[in-house]
Amino acid sequence: MVLIKLDSTVGAMDATASSKDSAVLHRHLDSTFLNMVRSEGNFLILENGRKIFDASGGAAVGCLGWGNQRVAQAVTNQVLAAPYCATIFYTTRVQEELCRDLVQSTNGAMARAYIVNSGSEAMEAAVKLARQYFLEINQPQRTLFISRKQSYHGITLGALAIGGHEVRRAKFEPLLTKNVSRVSPCNAFRGKTPGESDENYAKRLAKELDEEFQRVGPDNVCAFVAEPIVGAALGCVPAVKGYFKAVREVCDKYGALLILDEVMCGMGRSGTLHAWEQEGIVPDIQTIGKTLGGGYQPVAGLLAGHRVVNALEKGTSVFVHGHTYQGHPAGCAAALEVQRIVREEDLLSNVRAMGDLLSTRLREILASHPNVGDIRGRGLFWGIEFVADKETMAPFPSEDHVCMEVCELGLTDKYGISVYPGGGSVDGYTGDHIIISPAFNVSREDVEWIAASVGRLVSDYFAAKAKA
Repeated sequence: MVLIKLDSTVGAMDATASSKDSAVLHRHLDSTFLNMVRSEGNFLILENGRKIFDASGGAAVGCLGWGNQRVAQAVTNQVLAAPYCATIFYTTRVQEELCRDLVQSTNGAMARAYIVNSGSEAMEAAVKLARQYFLEINQPQRTLFISRKQSYHGITLGALAIGGHEVRRAKFEPLLTKNVSRVSPCNAFRGKTPGESDENYAKRLAKELDEEFQRVGPDNVCAFVAEPIVGAALGCVPAVKGYFKAVREVCDKYGALLILDEVMCGMGRSGTLHAWEQEGIVPDIQTIGKTLGGGYQPVAGLLAGHRVVNALEKGTSVFVHGHTYQGHPAGCAAALEVQRIVREEDLLSNVRAMGDLLSTRLREILASHPNVGDIRGRGLFWGIEFVADKETMAPFPSEDHVCMEVCELGLTDKYGISVYPGGGSVDGYTGDHIIISPAFNVSREDVEWIAASVGRLVSDYFAAKAKA
């Protein structure tokens, strides 16, 4: 189901009844939803037959498009063979094969994989594993984490506490653990000072992180947590060159772990299977999700490096964590088949080529628009940040709901395109962006259409807004 407010521009046959008449606890109880009955290739098909081009893969989830028969058959076969596994007693061949595949994909950099059902679960597991690592090596005083402002690492309480997305945290702040502090994000568009080079910007941010370690006590920190390319919270913002090498050095200096959240930007989305491959570093723990299973099953996970796994193996040998549905056979089957297809069809080459084309076209069409502040990203993971004033980079008021309104307009019959909204990119409250993250197997014709359609959508929206 795709969220959309009641709007006279949307045909009545597209919408279900108001959510007030629904038994579902929807995200928004005063809204109605487009009823999606099936999906084929790049299209979401509504109850009345109208098609919407899925240019964001949902929340950057879809990587093969929809209706892939190989993946569907792999899941079906697994459900018929063994639909569930109680992992306290058993394992399955499909879980073993998936984890081996994931470990081998790192060229030996990571040691073991742990499969769960969502990115939030993966981050919860990563935080607990980091804490247990230091118990295993007899450093129990390490209980603190450092993350970044304008970050998002999941919606469950532990993951939410790690993140710095103010709007999502606000209502639950009293419940969130207080052992997390935050430093500035690496956001060249808003963070660099006039005339500052990327090298000096990276050094300044590394110095800020070093000073934060010192402020809280370097021997008290478990890990620094960051997304290589910030997704929902900032809108596809990659770090400047050298930033993550500098961050890695700070963590190593003080004996802390580096946790990289690749739930949204990883598993091929940015042009390499793992986003950290482009940074010249290796994390100690990595979370993965979304394009891991491409939306065919709820599946996510973490990869743990040798340093962490060796400590566990030489210590208690027990990871004190677990879920009823961890390593779920159907989820593993979907993920394994998706990853095989990505590899066999060399889709990462297409991600890079089509990503270059998409970025070029978006910039040609929208870079000069007075309400487009920045276009950034990597691979097939691109964000457009909107501004009220291009000169000052001032954002729109949060109550204008610009990002959501742009996306809702895109869903109407005139445009027929789905892009993903995000807010809070300036200070956690204000700032609007949209994300364009199509399937890995999009064609050149698809990309040309996406760029032209997004350009028309953005131009029309702001033209109407200026007249309002």
